[in-house]
Amino acid sequence: MKTAKTRTPPNRRRADVSVLKRTAQRCWAAPSETVPVFAPLDEKTVKSLKAGDNVLLSGTIYVARDAAHKRLIQYIKEGKALPFNLRGAVIYYSGPTSAKPGRIIGSMAPTTSSRMDIYTPILLARGLKGMIGKGRRSPEVISAIKRYKAIYFTAIGGAADLLSKYVKKAKSIAFTDLGPEAILELSVENMPLIVTNDSKGGNFYERTI
Repeated sequence: MKTAKTRTPPNRRRADVSVLKRTAQRCWAAPSETVPVFAPLDEKTVKSLKAGDNVLLSGTIYVARDAAHKRLIQYIKEGKALPFNLRGAVIYYSGPTSAKPGRIIGSMAPTTSSRMDIYTPILLARGLKGMIGKGRRSPEVISAIKRYKAIYFTAIGGAADLLSKYVKKAKSIAFTDLGPEAILELSVENMPLIVTNDSKGGNFYERTI
């Protein structure tokens, strides 16, 4: 299944970033207004979230980018066992830098999510429930998020070093030959995110811009 890449015009992209940063600032300044969320995600939690919610995510998530996604799809097509259970899983689109001495992980800025759009509907159909990245998703992915009752969260670009501080454990679990694009398993605590596309078709960008 192929989806066209979403190309956001520069002016709208700048507006998107501005709105997200303002929302993130409110989230960090007023933690009482946030929703605690735990991964892996269950259906009740997914259905309760709506576009625009500020959440604090805790639990186990997986880091995977383009190359890892491509290989996951190859494994699915070849009938091979995947390196982690997709049911309820949350994938963070990022390529963390090497950890500095005394740190669990390096900076972990979110990757542009549209790069994963071509692979996402297949993973959603097999149980993936949450994705974390930056930028808009294609119409095909938004439709699949609604169809399979999933959630797309946005992490704030430019806060890579801050985001890494919410990681309590990190280990490489698959595709180590891909180097910095290997799949990582992270244990996170109170990672601040924004619900961008919800399971009912809500779209934070369309609601606020």
